[in-house]
Amino acid sequence: MKTFHSDISNKEFPISERVSAKTIRHSIMNLILKDSPQFSHESYLSLSELNFYRNKYVSDYLVKEIGELSELEKTVLNSVTGNTTLSDKLDSEMEKVLTIGQRIADKVATFGGSWTFIISFGVFIFIWITVNVFWLINKGFDPYPFILLNLILSCLAALQAPVIMMSQNRQEEKDRERSKKDYMINLKSELEIRTLHEKIDHFIMDQQQELIELQKVQIEMMNDILKHVERVNGG
Repeated sequence: MKTFHSDISNKEFPISERVSAKTIRHSIMNLILKDSPQFSHESYLSLSELNFYRNKYVSDYLVKEIGELSELEKTVLNSVTGNTTLSDKLDSEMEKVLTIGQRIADKVATFGGSWTFIISFGVFIFIWITVNVFWLINKGFDPYPFILLNLILSCLAALQAPVIMMSQNRQEEKDRERSKKDYMINLKSELEIRTLHEKIDHFIMDQQQELIELQKVQIEMMNDILKHVERVNGG
């Protein structure tokens, strides 16, 4: 397998990873020259080294636009650098932070705000009143005006209200986490688009360089043919 030595690290890489400095964008080239002043337009480096400087360029862009990177920006940058999925990781992190009490509060609030709860509780109250008024003829354990039923309803409301408030607080936390998630995903999309532009520009410049070399070869061939024709005609 053919190899070459990088002019940056002097390490050996496969020839398929060789990248000419002539095809590197000016912004990336400036970063390379800061670390390797001896690097020139006639030099070569590997694709992995070029990707390293691309990621460094993205990181410098973030620092320039945002300032000091927070944990959110660092997480996004690591995701871009490592080519990992960000949304699945954020979903799993949001699920891990839930305690048992928070899960119960969410389920109670979900059930308490549903038609199932309203209908079932209405049926319960109807049965309670019917049993005490018609079956026990107001001589049962809770005759009219249903003091025990009112006590049960008051206790239920007193317990249900703080549980629902706990769930509402959890919903606010979810909204904040969802906003952070949207911000991180949008930021990652922007960075990946910028990186994609870099790669497309590099590809176009590389194709242009190959076309120029091809044209040079064709011109040399045409000059050889013209010289041969001139010799034949002169002879």
